[in-house]
Amino acid sequence: MQERKAPFETKLLDRLMDQGDVDLLIATSKPNVRYLLGGYRFHFYEHADAIGQSRYLPIFLYPRGRPDRAVYVGHRMETAQLEVQPIWTPTVRAVSAGSADAMRRAIPFMEQIDRHPARIAAELAFLPADAMRVLREAFPEADITDALPTLERLRARKSEVEINKLRTASEQVIDAMLTVIARHGPGTTKRDLVEALRREETGRGLEFDYCLITAGTSLNRAPS
Repeated sequence: MQERKAPFETKLLDRLMDQGDVDLLIATSKPNVRYLLGGYRFHFYEHADAIGQSRYLPIFLYPRGRPDRAVYVGHRMETAQLEVQPIWTPTVRAVSAGSADAMRRAIPFMEQIDRHPARIAAELAFLPADAMRVLREAFPEADITDALPTLERLRARKSEVEINKLRTASEQVIDAMLTVIARHGPGTTKRDLVEALRREETGRGLEFDYCLITAGTSLNRAPS
């Protein structure tokens, strides 16, 4: 199988981890997992991640200086998508069912990388308590620190490809706004304008998230 290149600067991540004395990085937020996997995300839980009494928890593992040992642990239903949308990590396992189960599935790979990591950086704001408990029980002596500073600094350096995407997206958002303004007038509700903007943006291939709008006599920017 042909080796795939990581979509981010592995040497920069290695340097940032070295500065923080981090042995192993664990990413679990959907935005950062998507970034580290080059845009991949599991479509089934794109908007909501509840699974019965648990939740979807993608796990990306990266040992300092060893991109060849990076691991992705995903949900068991991801097999089909990974078949048609391969990712770069040398080890990929779509086997988990919930948050604690996902961490339990990831622990053996962490132990293969390093049985006694001194410091593990995890996304603390995006790590469920039950998954954190599994991690802590597996590595009771490890210092578990926040991965936020490392990941924020990694993503702060934009590639030319990222800059072009930001420029294109910004221009398309502006074009969508101008189109909505030109096609609507007095009597239109804020909700109507927001819905029109959603259609215009998605029609341009963008992903609509929200719209803050000021119109009429109120400075309240919530759609109404």
